[in-house]
Amino acid sequence: MAVIVNDSNFDEIVVKSEQPVMIDFWAEWCGPCRAIAPFVEQLATEYEGKAVVGKVDIEKSPDIANRFGIRNIPTLLFFKGGELVDKQVGMTTKVTLANKLSALL
Repeated sequence: MAVIVNDSNFDEIVVKSEQPVMIDFWAEWCGPCRAIAPFVEQLATEYEGKAVVGKVDIEKSPDIANRFGIRNIPTLLFFKGGELVDKQVGMTTKVTLANKLSALL
């Protein structure tokens, strides 16, 4: 299951992680976000113990969205060593996300 990331725990979960991290920025009202959500959950299970997969609800945690200039959702950010190293904006396939995450392992 994807980790719920918010304004108060972002640095602890993402920046301080020793594993690569993929964060899905989404909102309840976003159709493409709901369409990509099963991929995110599947990847959270498949990469358990190898990478962190999390979700940020931009309505509940606007500070993080502003911090990274999120203008369109879904946006998925990829971190390694606490640094932003890749991003995916908009709907995509599970394979694309898995390839981006695997490249960070």
